[in-house]
Amino acid sequence: MNNFWAIIPARYGSTRFTGKPLAEIKGLPMIIHVLNNVSKSKIKNIYVATDDTRIYDVVNNYGYNAIITDVNHKNGTERVNEAANILNIPDNDFIINIQGDEPFIASKLIDDLMDFVCNKNIDLATAATHFDNFDELFSPNNIKITTDLKGKALYFSRSIIPYNRDLDCKEWLDSYPYKKHIGIYVYKKIILNELNKLHPTLLEETEKLEQLRWLDNGYAIYVMDTDYRSISVDTPEDLEAINNLIV
Repeated sequence: MNNFWAIIPARYGSTRFTGKPLAEIKGLPMIIHVLNNVSKSKIKNIYVATDDTRIYDVVNNYGYNAIITDVNHKNGTERVNEAANILNIPDNDFIINIQGDEPFIASKLIDDLMDFVCNKNIDLATAATHFDNFDELFSPNNIKITTDLKGKALYFSRSIIPYNRDLDCKEWLDSYPYKKHIGIYVYKKIILNELNKLHPTLLEETEKLEQLRWLDNGYAIYVMDTDYRSISVDTPEDLEAINNLIV
């Protein structure tokens, strides 16, 4: 088995939800829920990469590891890359970038993704699941993926891809296995460094999806299919809904 590291980017000043990593779910900070679940996976090297001492202190107070990174990073990939360099992670080790706003992240998803890259001998991968309903499919907040016959991503979009020309849109879910992107990535350290040096592209800036920069530059992103159902917290309303659901 290759050596894997989990790095969870956690920014304090989220535009839609300031202080989100420290928001409580049933009395426990959200970032700790994430860490508790990640720690159930096969990964032993687990770090939070944050820009704020409040998050840093909470993570360490709960017995986990945190690293302070630059406050000016534009995205999670930049923050993860800085943390990886601070940790001196070897070029051939793998890093899994896990979202800090998925409190119920499944350890099985992480383990499956590790096995996926090892078995296929690939350097860059993400995951996708299926859509449950029409409204979910049509939401621009849910990213759609198309892949080729070998499982490599062809495109990521906020629009529905592919477009089914011959059917009413309400029949689309029954006619095609639309893929919903899950925001988890695994990359070999040397690839992460390369991705971090790329400049933004027009496709990326149009869709506001960073992974399109990687496709534009010829990187192959393999997509692992999973039944895992992603539940992320983007707004205070999402947090309230989750707290109301938990008994």
